[in-house]
Amino acid sequence: MKLIVQKFGGTSVRDAERIRNVAGIIADTYKAGNRVLAVLSAQGDTTDDLIEKAREINPRASKREMDMLLSTGEQISIALCAMALEAMGLPVVSLAAWQAGIHTTSAHSDARIKSIDAERIRRELDQNKIVLVAGFQGVSRFGDVTTLGRGGSDTSAVALAAAFRADLCQIYTDVDGVYTTDPRIVPGARKLPEITYDEMLELASQGAQVLHNRSVELAKKYHVNMEVVSSLERKPGTKVKEVVKMEKTSIAGVAKDTGMARIAVVQLEHSPGVAFRMFSLLSQASINVDAIIQSIGREDGKDISFTLPKTDVEEAVRLLEEQKDALGFEQLIVDEKIAKVSIVGAGMMSTPGVATKMFEALYDANINIQMINTSEIRVSVFIDEEDVNAAMRAVHDKFFGDQL
Repeated sequence: MKLIVQKFGGTSVRDAERIRNVAGIIADTYKAGNRVLAVLSAQGDTTDDLIEKAREINPRASKREMDMLLSTGEQISIALCAMALEAMGLPVVSLAAWQAGIHTTSAHSDARIKSIDAERIRRELDQNKIVLVAGFQGVSRFGDVTTLGRGGSDTSAVALAAAFRADLCQIYTDVDGVYTTDPRIVPGARKLPEITYDEMLELASQGAQVLHNRSVELAKKYHVNMEVVSSLERKPGTKVKEVVKMEKTSIAGVAKDTGMARIAVVQLEHSPGVAFRMFSLLSQASINVDAIIQSIGREDGKDISFTLPKTDVEEAVRLLEEQKDALGFEQLIVDEKIAKVSIVGAGMMSTPGVATKMFEALYDANINIQMINTSEIRVSVFIDEEDVNAAMRAVHDKFFGDQL
């Protein structure tokens, strides 16, 4: 008997009709002779609504109390879905993360899963019950409820699939798979039948929102067999795996990220260790830096530009200004009107001219490149935010236009 882990996102369970639909999917999987372990997110905008309620009471509420509040959303979802399955006459039990034995670090609002105590879930599965687990949460060694941060329910599902060596982990969303780019922006986007872990990880890290990058990292590490499918349409999705069949194109997809900003540190002291001191300052504050460009050093100084999430700009500027004299720079220039467009594909490792093709597409669209950042299977460019959708269409058409 196979074990199938299924994860359903917020849009999939947003109201009573959608919950009954999800219950139907779970029931069909169970009736096909499988054991089923399902992970559910909070309904629709529940998390945002709870955050707003907290702000009305205390705009600076502690992260511990926010975790206590936000964790209730997923518990509502699993209880309602369990009721729907009960109404179908099926054996089911819903478990909050602490009941399911999901142990995490103590970092409230951004905890990491450390271990899973399998006893309770295994006992319920052995009794032929459908097990519903609240996603996005766990419990610390102090017995406190923690949450896993953005995309946490994806991570919960993959972690459970790894712990129980599930035969398949299905991520149900409101789209029917992974596309070459966002079909809402580029009408010619096409669905990929399969994609490698590395390609999916890069796409997720560069702004594609189908899967969270932490869940893909876990899937790759523990060789979890994943599939992205639609909860609204019963059709094949996209398989995420180690190796895929060779495609004609050298790239798997195009992604955008409009949540970035750039800080230019002008006339920074030109001496050994300055860059180390500056970026150490940011890393100690858990500020993640993406692309970095340093100008050619001059006797009187050098300029360093770097990109970071917009949410970290205020804190980064404060930290750098506090150390202005120690670092010896003249001024900071902040630009929050930039965006990143990335192409991702394992095929580019063995295909010359992929970056050139991307740059040509942007040139033809009269879009200026401000910064460039690369990895082994990715090329990212930073451009004006107002040009991002036009850039995605131009780049996608350059690589995929002749295949449509």
